[in-house]
Amino acid sequence: MNFREVSPEVVYPADEPVTVSRQEIAYLEQRAAGTPRGRARFCCHRDPEDILHEMFIVHPQGAYVRPHKHLQKLESFHLIVGAADLILFDDVGTVTQVITLGDFASGGPFYCRIPDACYHALVIRSERLIFHETTTGPFRPEETLFAPWSPAEGEPEAATYLELLGACRPGQLCTEET
Repeated sequence: MNFREVSPEVVYPADEPVTVSRQEIAYLEQRAAGTPRGRARFCCHRDPEDILHEMFIVHPQGAYVRPHKHLQKLESFHLIVGAADLILFDDVGTVTQVITLGDFASGGPFYCRIPDACYHALVIRSERLIFHETTTGPFRPEETLFAPWSPAEGEPEAATYLELLGACRPGQLCTEET
């Protein structure tokens, strides 16, 4: 398959039909290894304006996925390789649910559809995480709201907050002040 690069972390298909095999996943892993954040994304849709967005995403262990929610968007995760905790929060930062996800071979949940407009974050429990994400488009950055009670990626507090997230359990308020 041929790709069209949008950034070092993001590629789109250059051909149709779009197919994904181990070869494309290996390519994505190789791309991720060469980026400063260790991440890469293969967007299967043709354009950010499409109404359906499907992406194969690679994140390394230790990647900070800041708590966020999407306005008027549906979103689902299907894990292919690795394990992660999907943490769901209410609007003030209280953990409502921790869903431990693993790949199909783990025997546990490998798929989750996120409730509408729900703050969520990922804590990656494996060396790398490869997942298929589906959401509705078009992509509008302003429709992603980052939790005001969480540090932004790149802030010095983000690493400490990621450790805090890793220990969060339902009913616990997981904010920097905790």
